[in-house]
Amino acid sequence: MAGLSPGLAALLCALQVQAAGRGAAVTQELLQEGFHRDLLVKVDLGETGEWAGGCTVVARSHLPPGIYVDPYELSSLQQHNLTKAVLIPDVVDVEAPEYSATDLVVLLYLERDPRCSRCFRGALPVHVRYHQPAGDGEEALVALKSPEVLVCCCDDHLSTESWKPADVEAPCSGKRDYPCQWYSAAHKPAYEELTLQVPVGLKQHSALVCVVTLLATVFCSSLILAAVCKHGHFFPLVTC
Repeated sequence: MAGLSPGLAALLCALQVQAAGRGAAVTQELLQEGFHRDLLVKVDLGETGEWAGGCTVVARSHLPPGIYVDPYELSSLQQHNLTKAVLIPDVVDVEAPEYSATDLVVLLYLERDPRCSRCFRGALPVHVRYHQPAGDGEEALVALKSPEVLVCCCDDHLSTESWKPADVEAPCSGKRDYPCQWYSAAHKPAYEELTLQVPVGLKQHSALVCVVTLLATVFCSSLILAAVCKHGHFFPLVTC
């Protein structure tokens, strides 16, 4: 807003945010199959979406314990500018099963869709955790609630009737690195939640799995020990 007086620039900025807050449509999809998916989030800000040219749009998703984001994979993708997201907390136990894991909050920065001037989209790889065994024909269900749309505009702390300040601190992408004020947009999710069906093991197979695992471990250990004794070098006190 170069060339405008500070008062006029602030007024135009507030009008932009007020126009944008009149509703947004949000959809999310899980792409691919199996335990490793891509979470695709799309936001349509409506007919007034052109206001967002100088703003940052973020989808805040609450991931249940049954699904997680690998922080190491995310770091690699961000280094190649393939996606941008913030994890809360930023330390994630990728080995924990579903019943001992905790919820995770993801702030996914969305990019403008070149095919739609008022649309934004972003994708993030997610992974399904292992669940406890169940009975015959049962599957575990992981429900992903619709994400919240957050907007940061004009590098100012704005307050309008159409927007509600969001209780989160995150950098406004491409503008500055220190936390700024975000606002939550009123939106209409296509679905209240997205349900993922996760195949789980059968309880009646638990004993069989334990026995087979033990036998395989003993057999492989014996082969390794035999090879080491035959070709390895040991101290005088160690005999095979």
